[in-house]
Amino acid sequence: MHPIKRTILVTGASSGIGRAVAKKLLQQGHVVIGTSRHCRQFDTPHKNFSFIEIDFSLLDQISTKIKTIEKTHPELDTIIFSAGYGQFGSLEQFSCQQIEQLITVNFTSQAVITRALIPGLKRKAHSNLIYIGSEAALKGSRKGSIYCASKFALRGFTQALREECGNSSIRISLINPGMVNTAFFESLTFQPGDNESHALLPEDIAETVNYILNSNQNMVIDEINLNPANKVIKFKTQS
Repeated sequence: MHPIKRTILVTGASSGIGRAVAKKLLQQGHVVIGTSRHCRQFDTPHKNFSFIEIDFSLLDQISTKIKTIEKTHPELDTIIFSAGYGQFGSLEQFSCQQIEQLITVNFTSQAVITRALIPGLKRKAHSNLIYIGSEAALKGSRKGSIYCASKFALRGFTQALREECGNSSIRISLINPGMVNTAFFESLTFQPGDNESHALLPEDIAETVNYILNSNQNMVIDEINLNPANKVIKFKTQS
């Protein structure tokens, strides 16, 4: 068990990386608040787990939801930003609404949540903001113009925010995974290869989050890049 018991907000906690992170944190004895667009996916009760339904594409609802979390959990001191989705294609294949929604969910909503919570976090003795980015934040790729833009924005945001919070108790970290074996790829035309070396596991990201939280409180882990041992992309057969 971690020597400091945390109260942690995990966005996108109902599936994939967020779910693995939430489970790991509960195993470590922390109190976890999970968010999801569809809270019916939280089907296993746990004494240290509660949840709240938030749709990150609806910015006007976020502030009210976050205020509710702060009121019910004043001890909140850590946020893990796992919510997001992928959409790929040539730029002209995106509608204006699709561009706006992808940027909103993958970046803008996270900035809005951070803005709402950061005053309270600065008053805590220890606090962490951990963002799940992507290898797409490191290099632009064909048919990834909007997705890469959302992840580049998140990376720039964390770098600037780290400078702003340099004299506070807040530690800001970014994790950039390569392909992870999750439902992320269900709606896409490609996926990792079939060998287990072709994709990370959600638990790998959860272990990395745990590593950051367990690190020396006087040290900040700025950014961690993770990749599978072998990068293999498999394209799905169109029916």
